Amino acid sequence: MKFTAQQIADILEGDILGNPNEEVSTLSKIEEGKKGSLTFLSNPKYNSYLYTTNASVAIVNKSFIPEKEISTTLIKVENAYKSFSKLLEFYNEVKNNKQGREQPHFISETAKIGKNEYVGAFAYIGENVKIGDHVKIYPNSYIGDNVTIGDNTTIFAGVKIYSETVIGTNCKIHSGCVIGADGFGFAPNEKGEYKAIPQIGNVIIEDNVDIGSASTIDRATLGSTIIRKGVKLDNQIQIAHNVEVGKNTVIASQTGIAGSTKIGENCMFGGQVGIAGHLKIGNNVKILAQAGISKNIKDDEILNGSPAFKALDYNKSSVYFKKLPSIVTKLNNLEKELNSQKEEL
Repeated sequence: MKFTAQQIADILEGDILGNPNEEVSTLSKIEEGKKGSLTFLSNPKYNSYLYTTNASVAIVNKSFIPEKEISTTLIKVENAYKSFSKLLEFYNEVKNNKQGREQPHFISETAKIGKNEYVGAFAYIGENVKIGDHVKIYPNSYIGDNVTIGDNTTIFAGVKIYSETVIGTNCKIHSGCVIGADGFGFAPNEKGEYKAIPQIGNVIIEDNVDIGSASTIDRATLGSTIIRKGVKLDNQIQIAHNVEVGKNTVIASQTGIAGSTKIGENCMFGGQVGIAGHLKIGNNVKILAQAGISKNIKDDEILNGSPAFKALDYNKSSVYFKKLPSIVTKLNNLEKELNSQKEEL
């Protein structure tokens, strides 16, 4: 896709300094700009690159005043960084604005699909599925029986959504996710062999949720595993059965949350956090990367370590962790000295 400087300026409500008919078809960093690319300048530290870049068009702040000749066409806006972000959103919408049904695909006769849908090749849509308007289902995706998907939701390639799952509006589920597989429920018999406990609940994903690639969210044993509004999950996250994640919580990659734990609202978890089952995590909790949580957490706590404790205490303790060998040596020497004094007495 090609855009002219004038078209971009119209989108951003900016002013053009240069050739309004200059065309761009790709985006670039200002230091790596090439002919036909669009870049932006918001940090004064990068000003020098504007005089040497080969980018065809650059978005700059209105306050920017060139110190020497510039060959690049400029689009002046109030805030270059925000305008470039807006343009990225627009570009992404245009790029992903797919419609229609590719062949081959399978859609059950009992499925109901709204208007302006996109169904990619080799997609499977099962019985009694209900899909809203402007939904995009990319190739090789599986939508099981009785699934509901709200308006403007995107299911990227290779996603597997098991039966009974409910997904809200404006969600994005990225490639390789598995939503609604059985929870990890097994019971030993008299021989010590494990038998699967039927998992007959479902998964509910509310509105405006993003789920990163290769993440898994298990269906509940009974009831629902629930991801509340506005939750953002990174890649490769495991959410076990009957977990509830509160609204606007963000979780980084490789975090695992065991069964029946309830996560509060507006929490932030770093990468590789491990949370045991049947716990209650409060609101506004921050857990640093690789921390292990084994007990309930009150609101507004900041935690680190494994098992985790208050981050401030952890930081103080870490000073002593490195000194433990020398501390032990000193204690042993003191013990020997005291024993020697006792013998003399």
